[in-house]
Amino acid sequence: MAAPSPPCLLHVLLPVAASSSRGLRRRRRPTTSLLRCSSPSADTASSSWEGGREYKPSFADDFLLAFFRAKMVEEVGWDSEKPGYNGLIEVANRLMVKGKSALETEQSAVRVLRSLFPPLLLVLFKALLAPIANGQLASMMVARATALSCQWLMGPCSVNSVILSNGKSLSSGVFVEKCKYLEESKCLGVCINTCKLPTQTFFKDHMGVDLYMEPNFEDYSCQFNFGVSPPPLDTDKALKEPCLDICTNARRRKELGTGSSTDDGNEILCSTATDMWATLTKGPDVSDFYCRRILQS
Repeated sequence: MAAPSPPCLLHVLLPVAASSSRGLRRRRRPTTSLLRCSSPSADTASSSWEGGREYKPSFADDFLLAFFRAKMVEEVGWDSEKPGYNGLIEVANRLMVKGKSALETEQSAVRVLRSLFPPLLLVLFKALLAPIANGQLASMMVARATALSCQWLMGPCSVNSVILSNGKSLSSGVFVEKCKYLEESKCLGVCINTCKLPTQTFFKDHMGVDLYMEPNFEDYSCQFNFGVSPPPLDTDKALKEPCLDICTNARRRKELGTGSSTDDGNEILCSTATDMWATLTKGPDVSDFYCRRILQS
């Protein structure tokens, strides 16, 4: 889930609006810019990625993690005993378990994202800012707000340019070097069903901004394309991927063959994203596509 947090969003809206408006009038070519924030994790004093940057967390990161986790716990009705980011991932897994269908899980995640903002802020943004310049201004604004406020969740990010449907380039993209949420969850199902799909829905329905997210399940990078409509589910390449090799649930599933239960009573449910797509269109029980382990209550 990658909605910008309220404090950082409010901090950047006005200056970004001013600079973005000037950029639109002058028709300058978008340039790639780097927005640094503190860290993606509150569990360690510093974090690093292979081939990536290293930096330290701040008090703001700890606060945002705790705030986001509290909203997740509210929605799920359960909390992990583990502290910090590891506990957050367990709560995200429980969010998957709670949903009885793909739509229900997506709606739960969208409610979490909505709860991070004062309701009036979302209404005003969608009504007043989203329509300006065919949505280009709002797209650039949320790209910068996301890069500034969400690195505690995803890792190092940079604003880059994307190609819009009209063929023009706009600096409304965010490139995540190596998504910590995906890396720590080690599960395609968690990425797709608690992050990608609900985040796309949230920005479109509640902020009036199109968003197409392109996670790369090989290097764990992710490209946010604000101002770009997502493709139909049946052509979205992310939903055609098999589960990750490092996914504990997928690995245990392979070890068990076609079985769906383990000796400890936990159920293993894992499949390819092709099956995931089939279930999304038909809307039956989530067991057909969720890559997850049913957590014991």
